[in-house]
Amino acid sequence: MHSEWKSYFVPNPNGLAGNKETIILKKAKTYHEVYRSFSWQIPEYYNIGVDICDKHAVVKNRKALIYETEDGRVDIYTFDDFIKLSNQFANCLTAAGMTREDRVGILLPQCPETAIAHIAAYKIGGIAIPLFTLFGPDALKYRLGNSGAKCLVTDIMSLPKIDEIAYELPQLEKIFIIDGKTRTGAINFWDALSKGSEKFTPVRTRADDPALIIYTSGTTGPPKGALHAHRTLLGHLPGVEFPHNFFPQKADVFWTPADWAWIGGLIDVLFPSWHHGMPVVAFRAKKFDPEFAFHLMAKHHIRNTFLPPTALKLMRQVPAATRRRYQFALRSIASAGETLGEELFHWGKSALNVEINEFYGQTEFNLMVCNCAAIMAVRPGSMGRAVPGFDVEIVDNSGKVLPPSTQGNIAAARPNPVMFLEYWNNAEATENKFIGDWCLTGDIGVKDEDGYVWFVGREDDLITSAGYRIGPGEIEDCLIRHPAVAMAAVVGVPDPVRTEIIKAFIILKDNIAADGALENDIKNFVRHKLAAHEYPREIEFVSDLPMTATGKIIRKALRNQSNV
Repeated sequence: MHSEWKSYFVPNPNGLAGNKETIILKKAKTYHEVYRSFSWQIPEYYNIGVDICDKHAVVKNRKALIYETEDGRVDIYTFDDFIKLSNQFANCLTAAGMTREDRVGILLPQCPETAIAHIAAYKIGGIAIPLFTLFGPDALKYRLGNSGAKCLVTDIMSLPKIDEIAYELPQLEKIFIIDGKTRTGAINFWDALSKGSEKFTPVRTRADDPALIIYTSGTTGPPKGALHAHRTLLGHLPGVEFPHNFFPQKADVFWTPADWAWIGGLIDVLFPSWHHGMPVVAFRAKKFDPEFAFHLMAKHHIRNTFLPPTALKLMRQVPAATRRRYQFALRSIASAGETLGEELFHWGKSALNVEINEFYGQTEFNLMVCNCAAIMAVRPGSMGRAVPGFDVEIVDNSGKVLPPSTQGNIAAARPNPVMFLEYWNNAEATENKFIGDWCLTGDIGVKDEDGYVWFVGREDDLITSAGYRIGPGEIEDCLIRHPAVAMAAVVGVPDPVRTEIIKAFIILKDNIAADGALENDIKNFVRHKLAAHEYPREIEFVSDLPMTATGKIIRKALRNQSNV
């Protein structure tokens, strides 16, 4: 047990999460009342799998998952179903030689088998490794090899990529395939599961015991495996409840297009919903379809959604008349991953009838800052205030807290239950993530007099031009206000006079042609809306932008492209 955690633990003699909710924010009239009244209550013994699944056995036939396939079939799963199925697969894993802290790779999209594999891995005391289905062989080889995964659960579509690299992964002993015929040596998931007992006694895990490794996007160097303890789910709860305007409420139904291989889909949506016994919609999409998103929200009466800014920008392009055909009724929208910006916020309010609550966090230390329109004024462009239970400040490079409105490093204090344990097999990177007890995000921001945090940019994305330090987010937000612009990304490129000049990469809306007149119009638009030193002196019209699998613009790739 980590000594700094002793003050947070509460008695939990049975070693399992009880039937009562562990954490739920108390609604109050003001942000400060909610923040001051909150305190962590972390049980010494806690298991994610038991919490999100087994504890709901007291309510029979409670709906857990609404799963829609690409052909339109809808399957409903209850918590009773997942208790039995996860117990069966936990027995399969145990029979296959998996034991405590063995790593289980899960290479699947949003589907029931993904949830079954996660719950079973936690019940046996294993460590789950979520993997994105669009990863190529090299990306999978790195993550499976670096984590030392002993077992993998995947589907027939991904099997060829695994076959290509299997000879370089000698520790990967078992491969379960959820669909179709399996090759020699692979195990049919459902056949094996059907032979397992529906009874299983979960391993007694401490809240501090490791539960999963989520790899960072790898925008700067090789991906790092953030090792999280079981307590990380409890640490996420206030950061989910707050930006979703005190989730859960009666009739809430949650959905996100974010893949469950990423922290945003898995622990910002699926796990916290199931902690509270609320249903989640899953859809196995190969590619995000903005119009289908409106259809899905209407069809399944979705009330709560996490929509990254990239998804919102695509939904914004759906004609208003088309949107109005779908009778969706959202109660809350949370957004993160990139800066939301004022334009998207106002569009959401008018087109979706919801104030979008932007939030902020990282794979290593998630959901630390957010908005909550239910009780506090949303300041468009700000990520909000510190989530209850979190201490977030702007610090200098020595860890000194800076005064309001001073630009510096966005940092969060430990101890905190959401905090990662370490980077897997990377002690040096773990050490470099901290200055004292401040966890550095690598992002630059400012905090105003009222505690609102404003994102300026990634430390390596800041542009230095004629003595100014300029963040790309504000310029990108301005660019998408131009009537011809669908999406935009901004970087700095070398200049002998100004050090750097601003270059914009722009995707135009359909049926709009690029020419010199339009380029000048866009430049003047930004010059007049923002400032003379912030307009893009170069514009390149493109058909797409390089992005990470989580929808973040890879500005490093654009800089490299410009410097060739």
